[in-house]
Amino acid sequence: MHAEASGRDAADDASTAARDSIDRAAAALATGGEELLRHVLTDAPVGLALVGPDLRWRWANPAFCRTAAVGPERLLGGAAAEAALAAAAPALDAVLVDGSPREPSAGHPAVPRLRLRARRLVIGGRTAGLVLAALGPAEEPRPPATGPDLPHELERARIRVAVLDAAAGRIGTTLDVDTTCVELADFTVPALADLATVELLAPEAVERGAPGGTLRLHRAAAVCTAALKPHLAPLARPGESVRHPEGSAVARCLRTGRPVAAPVREGSWPGSAEQAGPAAYRAAGLDSVLAVPLTARGRVLGVLSLARAGESARAFTEDDTLLVGDLAGRAAVGIDNARRYTRSQGIALQLQQALLAEPGNPHPNLELASRYLPSGTSSVVGGDWYETVRLPFGRTLLVMGDVMGHGVEAAVDMSTYRSMLRDVAGMDLPPHRILRQLDALISENESSRPATCLLALADPGRNRWTFSSAGHLPPALVLADRPTELVVVPTGPPLGTGLGGYEQQARELLPDQVLLLYTDGLVERRGEDIDASLARLAALRLPAAGDLDDLLDSVLHALTPEAAEDDVAVLAARVRRR
Repeated sequence: MHAEASGRDAADDASTAARDSIDRAAAALATGGEELLRHVLTDAPVGLALVGPDLRWRWANPAFCRTAAVGPERLLGGAAAEAALAAAAPALDAVLVDGSPREPSAGHPAVPRLRLRARRLVIGGRTAGLVLAALGPAEEPRPPATGPDLPHELERARIRVAVLDAAAGRIGTTLDVDTTCVELADFTVPALADLATVELLAPEAVERGAPGGTLRLHRAAAVCTAALKPHLAPLARPGESVRHPEGSAVARCLRTGRPVAAPVREGSWPGSAEQAGPAAYRAAGLDSVLAVPLTARGRVLGVLSLARAGESARAFTEDDTLLVGDLAGRAAVGIDNARRYTRSQGIALQLQQALLAEPGNPHPNLELASRYLPSGTSSVVGGDWYETVRLPFGRTLLVMGDVMGHGVEAAVDMSTYRSMLRDVAGMDLPPHRILRQLDALISENESSRPATCLLALADPGRNRWTFSSAGHLPPALVLADRPTELVVVPTGPPLGTGLGGYEQQARELLPDQVLLLYTDGLVERRGEDIDASLARLAALRLPAAGDLDDLLDSVLHALTPEAAEDDVAVLAARVRRR
């Protein structure tokens, strides 16, 4: 017992010394100073080595070579030494992925087994590889037991959980299909492979299953290490289609719904759109390949393909296949969610555009122009709307509204509120009483979404505008050679709250004056105070005397960002000259 305790104490001392040395080694490597590297590392009593992100030996100090009983020339250039490191590849890959230090064992019949401590090395914000400390000889493997090797199984499970936990924070950060695919490919390179591609079946092919013969897929992502880029230029780029002949690894993977591993030399690896794939892979030194299906909710959406350069010792193992399979399964759910969301947003956009395309019915004494712009990703479509209602005595009611929330549900609510407004406006009530009636009707349904709304009653016969607002941004009045004026309108609560309390404000209607109504997507910016956003609109000098479409072009050009964060609706109105 005393001898065993002494052995454990010695091992603990070695581990502590290794941790201290590995911290100094990482700091020295990060500074890039050769003199510091020589003093701190070369003469260190603890064996230290540097391994690249491709898990190849890069450098080792004399103490490491003595512990491994291998000369520097055999360690840094020998196949046996590379094979010894490959034995610890799953644990080392996990360190590269999540950054948590680990103590794997590495060995080969020609190289003594070592117990190592591995830490990820980050230089300039990029993963440069691993720093390894030699803790001493590893315990000799025990004879095979009749039952499962529980410690080994637990370590494998722990590595998989750590990798998947790291992936959860980096894959599926948006509801955009291509972005999710790029995040998946980025996550696997260089930690798990030297090249990763993600290719998707067309939606109709997903529904009917993979057809026979040559497959054509959409390449959504392709990521490789810097060293491979010059050799892989002939391959199809993201956005292009890729053909996979029957019998290829990808075709077999999609047909069976199971992972397929194959060496490139078999000629079974996929080609590109120009069918230059196998030659490019061989020129880049890629040898081991793995195709894993992207399966979600019982349907195969596409395939994740990984490739590694180097000797057969870096071939994909059973542990690799299980880990990548779990990773692909989680990513596939994110891709499927993004596809479903994109499809629902497309329906919402079509519904909203169809509703807004319905012609209003203003009096001939009023000129109108309107625009609707969805956000750049169509991810926030559904709530903005406008309307015109013809009233007696030459009056026209102009409406601008914004239903809170987005998607199909918001577009449906928008259509409902629009119909309600037409019915209430037909009662020829003043604007503030129209809002009161709408608020009462909408609040009767507890599932209804609140909405902001601005009414502007144009009365050219009496030269008067009358405004009333339910939580909406103020209207703008534009005259030639004058600054844009934002009208101060008493603001009541949004529709659907049941609180009421709406007022109205009358303003003089001037000849050639343009009224501009808009939703918040035109002016609001994330992280900016709304007063600053409105001041930007008020500072515009707009072409009030020209065509109203030209005025809207000027407004949208000046205020709409390239990557719109919200959809935008605008409506311009002016009394028509007789």
